[in-house]
Amino acid sequence: MAWNDTRPLSPHLQHYKLPLTAYLSIAHRATGIVNSLAIVLLVLLIASAAGTPESHGFMSGIATSWFGKLVLFGFTVTLYYHMANGIRHLFWDVGRGFDLDVAQKSGKVCMATAGVLSVITWLVALAA
Repeated sequence: MAWNDTRPLSPHLQHYKLPLTAYLSIAHRATGIVNSLAIVLLVLLIASAAGTPESHGFMSGIATSWFGKLVLFGFTVTLYYHMANGIRHLFWDVGRGFDLDVAQKSGKVCMATAGVLSVITWLVALAA
């Protein structure tokens, strides 16, 4: 058996395309981290209301700026995605949804749910 030097010794990300479920798993972990950071920022915003009017004005000014609203929208998407994917994981915990086609469909449903619920939330929030 001849040795082939052009072939990689093991598959790695340059040669192996991860399936959708792997990307969704990575995204679930990342959104958990982002949501933890978001909670810290929201606590700072709420705590600033107990401080001086200047501190609250500063924090609310950041939150109501276009960049602040963009960050808050991103936090909304991560929150809904993490929630939807968490429900998906609950089904997996009881042994449901492990078939490849079901796992891919449920992953797409999680992404769509996060997008739709985020848009609805912001439409309602901006209309109020």
